[in-house]
Amino acid sequence: MITRDEVIAALDRVLDPELHRSIVALGMVGSVEVEGSRVAITIKLTVAGCPLKAEIQRRVSEAVAVLPGVEGVQVGLDTMTDEERAGVRDSIIGGPRKESPFDADSRTKVILVASGKGGVGKSSVTCNLAVAMAEAGHSVGLLDADVYGYSIPRMMGADRQPVMMDDLIIPVESHGVRLMSIGFMTADDNPVIWRGPMLHKALQSFVTEVFWDEPDVLLVDLPPGTGDVHLSLAQLLPGAHVVVVTTPQLTAQRVARRAAAMADRVELPVAGVIENMSWFIAPDTGARYEVFAGGGGQALATDLGVPLLGQVPLESDVARAGDDGLPVVAARPDSAAAKELQQIAANVADAVGLARATG
Repeated sequence: MITRDEVIAALDRVLDPELHRSIVALGMVGSVEVEGSRVAITIKLTVAGCPLKAEIQRRVSEAVAVLPGVEGVQVGLDTMTDEERAGVRDSIIGGPRKESPFDADSRTKVILVASGKGGVGKSSVTCNLAVAMAEAGHSVGLLDADVYGYSIPRMMGADRQPVMMDDLIIPVESHGVRLMSIGFMTADDNPVIWRGPMLHKALQSFVTEVFWDEPDVLLVDLPPGTGDVHLSLAQLLPGAHVVVVTTPQLTAQRVARRAAAMADRVELPVAGVIENMSWFIAPDTGARYEVFAGGGGQALATDLGVPLLGQVPLESDVARAGDDGLPVVAARPDSAAAKELQQIAANVADAVGLARATG
């Protein structure tokens, strides 16, 4: 005969898919009734209409169904009271809200991905680095700070709104990466028309009011150029490192130099340079063509005295995978671009002192 305690023990191993905590510890388990070989469970969702309620039901049902003696599992849903939800919020934050969770004492390695100009593939590189690091075993957050030109939700295949738990925002998760973007809160074809103060407030909210849960690494996709966003994030993320993305053209390299100069002005170290669209390999002959010749990536790295972290070949699959919401390191992991991006992710991790993932 199955016992209630055995059911609770099985449920304690079930993690909430967004909060990554035991549903028992979160207080999400309501009634548990055992009648012979049949078990009826009520799960209390943190918010009504939780977008992942079906996933929670599946995890609960599978965890209990494998117990010896269980022949049937019924999982019902309820919603937490305001007091219960407030208790969950307080328990996962673990204390008073900080002005920034990524201060000097944070274990998270923050990496700002910058470029001097648009069109160099910065956002695509950022998404692929995030997925590659997650696949390597790191817990990863990705903040889309390109408020006016947001593209991370589409590139990561995420299209639902984040859950709000009172004043706490639960980030959307895709490909094992926690995401936050203004794109989750506005229609895709609506422009964001904000002045500087509103921009700063939004960025502050994305840093301080999102439940990032102290990831191993937080990647931040900066807008091209230099401006208000860069200054705001330098204040909110004082321990960040900067990685500069450029293309081989010397013109692009000179513009990218301004992004590095910005990092120097706000006293953030540059960890290295990534050169994108370095060459094209013809699929029929295997011949290599340097479409954007110039050696800009190496020239910039040499000029800054930092390493060239890698050179990503120009492949149509990279853009196609991003349009499909599946970064190329996940869509085509054996392609030349994916292999290089995986290596770059490891090089970036080493450059910022991110310990190798274990287990």
